[in-house]
Amino acid sequence: MIEPAASPPPTLRLTVDSEALAANWRALDALSGGADAGAAVKADAYGLGVDTCVPVLRDAGCRTFFVAHWSEVASVIRHVPGEQVAVLHGVLSEADCAYARATGAVPVINSLDQAGLWSATGGGRCHLMVDTGINRLGIALAEAGDQAVAALEIDILMSHLASADERTAMNRMQAELLSEAAEAIPHHRLSLANSAGIGLGEAFAFDLTRPGLALYGGVPRDELAGHIRPVAQVQAQLLQTRNLAPGEAVGYNATFIAPTHMRVGTVSIGYADGFLRARGPGNALFHQGRALPILGKVSMDMVVVDLAAGRDLAAGDWLNVPWNIADAAQQNALSAYELLTTIGARLRTR
Repeated sequence: MIEPAASPPPTLRLTVDSEALAANWRALDALSGGADAGAAVKADAYGLGVDTCVPVLRDAGCRTFFVAHWSEVASVIRHVPGEQVAVLHGVLSEADCAYARATGAVPVINSLDQAGLWSATGGGRCHLMVDTGINRLGIALAEAGDQAVAALEIDILMSHLASADERTAMNRMQAELLSEAAEAIPHHRLSLANSAGIGLGEAFAFDLTRPGLALYGGVPRDELAGHIRPVAQVQAQLLQTRNLAPGEAVGYNATFIAPTHMRVGTVSIGYADGFLRARGPGNALFHQGRALPILGKVSMDMVVVDLAAGRDLAAGDWLNVPWNIADAAQQNALSAYELLTTIGARLRTR
């Protein structure tokens, strides 16, 4: 059997600033007041890599980690004990319950059916989601007194804010409804605030906050702006440069036509890497502060840029790809969450 040769260096770079990530968690923990801050690490730590981010968050002091799917548990418990991991989608089968007990990961029960299933398969420590207005997952407030709920051993009683990034009376209403549920349901800890919820103040922190976006550099409320540092930096190499004559087209469907003689460059990044077509014309890549406007449609593996401001650039040079999720000006039609979670596997591969 022939041993595969070592791969040459990639033409894409994703750099995670570990110091910034740790500083963001510590800042959010401090802003949580008397509450502890957990960490949402679902979707491969929002696209930045569980194996990179979870050890940093653990070493910074985090002790509660949230994922959505059971398939995400194995990668997290390589770094932290299973009992520190909460699975937001709960249990839908006996197999889910068995896996929870085998790994120590804790289900977030979301319905009376899930509550009954968890108890019927042995019960034990769990968390419980109560819906207070977002109408996604969680038991209804009217179900708080049900026997299936009373049978649970609930550690964290939680709900989820629907509009924490806005100024709305709904935020206060949801906090009050969670407090009402807490009076009817025995529990150890209460949790409501996500990243934006932390910005609402200590009245929303309860016992445990669940930051996600802000850990990774997002600023969902102005109150967080001075506390959160950028975490992710993306770079891509120039593959080729070429000269265009007036009237020549660039990319699929010839959506850009050169109005004059131009020097352009083809860059090793595309929508398969999370640089989606929505970030095409009107945006730019950069080299040492020089903006290189994107021309035509973003392809699966490539994008073409105008090199008028970078005539010295050649194949092999590295360009900076805007991924500062706190900067709305470079997001185009994408939310900060999409900018992170759509990062492609080729960037995440170290």
